[in-house]
Amino acid sequence: MNKRHLLQTFLAASALCFGLGQSHAQTPTPIKFQLDWRFEGPGAFFTHPAAKGYFKQAGLDVTVDAGNGSGGAVTRVASGAYDMGFADLAALMEFHANNPDSPNKPVAVMMVYNNTPASVMALKKSGITKPADLTGKKLGAPVFDAGRRAFPIFAKANNVGAVNWTAMDPTLRETMLLRGDIDAITGFTFTSLLNLESRGAKAADIVVLPYPDFGVKLYGNAIIASPKLIKENPAAVKAFLQAFSKGAKEVIANPAVAIESIKARDGIVNSELETRRLKLAIDTVVNTPDARAEGFGQVNAGRLSLMASQVSDAFATKTRVNPDAVWTPALLPSAAELNILRK
Repeated sequence: MNKRHLLQTFLAASALCFGLGQSHAQTPTPIKFQLDWRFEGPGAFFTHPAAKGYFKQAGLDVTVDAGNGSGGAVTRVASGAYDMGFADLAALMEFHANNPDSPNKPVAVMMVYNNTPASVMALKKSGITKPADLTGKKLGAPVFDAGRRAFPIFAKANNVGAVNWTAMDPTLRETMLLRGDIDAITGFTFTSLLNLESRGAKAADIVVLPYPDFGVKLYGNAIIASPKLIKENPAAVKAFLQAFSKGAKEVIANPAVAIESIKARDGIVNSELETRRLKLAIDTVVNTPDARAEGFGQVNAGRLSLMASQVSDAFATKTRVNPDAVWTPALLPSAAELNILRK
């Protein structure tokens, strides 16, 4: 046997062994993930770790898709179309209470927005400066808007009388306020405030009444997962949360860099505007005093129970919300991995 033949035999054997090794290598676990909204600043919390390869390093093949509201994210995970998602906790609670017999009710596995981003916004020329001024006024928001749904809780906490609601498409909300068609709007602060500015309003002319500043301590958006995935592959959920936490720490530390992953998903976004939106989200709902006190990703049991009761009343649900059914801390990363908030 000549040297060339020996070499060919060795290479063929090596290739066979490599192929066998590859066939036994673990196949990445596919995870379809549904955002609550379009590819805007806050979405970088998910697109950044995906772009950096953190999910892949954790043995996951994660697909992040844009959404059109928390309600949609909840129902798509419940239907099995998506494995995990990002949704307002109140929307998740409402689904649970209105669909008690649903076999696949999603469960919140990590809190991201420790405070609700909802607020009431008005123009100073309206004369609205405090919640009580809203009594008798015309308010506008899409029917599914989290702030509108939770407004009864805000109204009760601040003795606001009856108001008149006007429904519209999300794209028209800020325009109708600026035109004077309505007196005030509800919406996520980091969405509507910047939308108003982009439509020509000056920051000094906008009144913002954030729900958390006026006695409404609702939680905001959480990462949710299907109970099927939690039961069949809890390790995948935990790996997702670990990779997410690693990326979230970088997003908080350097929002401008993180926005590059959003730009890569939607080339027409304004990077400067979305960086501002992301920073506003971090400052108002992620890295908050409440979040630092409770710990990133976690919830306070008493506060969760109070929210469950408030949502049951405000949303007039078919059954009462069971806080133990909508939330589990069992798959959270270690305390060290969750220590990502800057003082």
